[in-house]
Amino acid sequence: MVERVDGVVIGAGVVGLAVARALALKGREVLVMEAAHAIGTGVSSRNSEVIHAGMYYPTGSLKARWCVAGQAMLYDYCQTHGVAHRRCGKLVVANSPAQVAQLQTLLAQAHHNGVQGVTLLHQDEALALEPQLQCQAALWSCNTGIVDSHALMLALQGDLENASGIVVLNSPLERARYASGALELIASDGTHLQAKVVVNAAGLQAPALARCFAGLDPQHIPTAYYAKGNYFTLACPSPFSHLIYPVPEAGGLGVHLTLDLGGQARFGPDVQWVQTPDDLAVDATRAPAFEAKIRQYWPELPDGSLHLGYAGVRPKISGPGEAWRDFLVQGPKEHGVPGLVNLFGIESPGLTSCLAIGDGVTLML
Repeated sequence: MVERVDGVVIGAGVVGLAVARALALKGREVLVMEAAHAIGTGVSSRNSEVIHAGMYYPTGSLKARWCVAGQAMLYDYCQTHGVAHRRCGKLVVANSPAQVAQLQTLLAQAHHNGVQGVTLLHQDEALALEPQLQCQAALWSCNTGIVDSHALMLALQGDLENASGIVVLNSPLERARYASGALELIASDGTHLQAKVVVNAAGLQAPALARCFAGLDPQHIPTAYYAKGNYFTLACPSPFSHLIYPVPEAGGLGVHLTLDLGGQARFGPDVQWVQTPDDLAVDATRAPAFEAKIRQYWPELPDGSLHLGYAGVRPKISGPGEAWRDFLVQGPKEHGVPGLVNLFGIESPGLTSCLAIGDGVTLML
């Protein structure tokens, strides 16, 4: 028996749910297929839960455009839907003349991207905000914040279901093809679906899942790379009330201090290239390197105060030493398969951008 629906979104992380919600609000009958036993168990559950401003990304890139637009949308959504969040602000700190120059470059990038509320602070101005900070200068981003990512996903799921959409768990895709004017999907339990549109929002598994589509030219499927980020938690109370970031490093934003909504501080993620997306054990041997990096901006970090936290893996589509890559969003115009949209490399700022991504994908279909 074949079930027919307007649209299928594969992956019930924050981006998949946002895309499904956007499609459902446009009147489409939407089904979300999720391989795991619950929503948001992958990348969406293992990040810093930061609402980014959009200063890091090249002007005109999807990351820049969707982060800046998505931030405003996300704050409004959290406010209207009762999702816990806080606009706490962040400091990006510099401790050398070369790093101060990097801050000036970041400030210019922020202005080019249309980011609001970013200013360059002298040392005394930064220390007035955070007395225990060590820096020569800092960028202050007043609109950076934090959000309860799981509460956000539950809200998105609620909107989807109120619009007659549905999330089906424990439903990994086995194979798919385009035939007879529709996309045909076969789940691992034998369920057979036909859909007018399909969105591959499978995160870490998006490239592998794209290879399940018969007729999709492999040249359109990027190689998946896995950059693990380890997190350590602070055992003592945090002296900081804002997020503290170093200048960016290759592959990530450096070992930064973030806060959860209860005020608990954590450090990370770092960048550790791994072979599989399942490598989620925190590497305890990296603690000394963490301590050294943290003491560059917080010299008074107490000895032995870092505890093992958790780890996440970024869905990268560029490997070690390779050039930066933007979100890769491929529709029928790019790959030639009617009704199919693939979302590749949706790493940070994917959480911040989720609502903008949802609207962007909807416009493609």
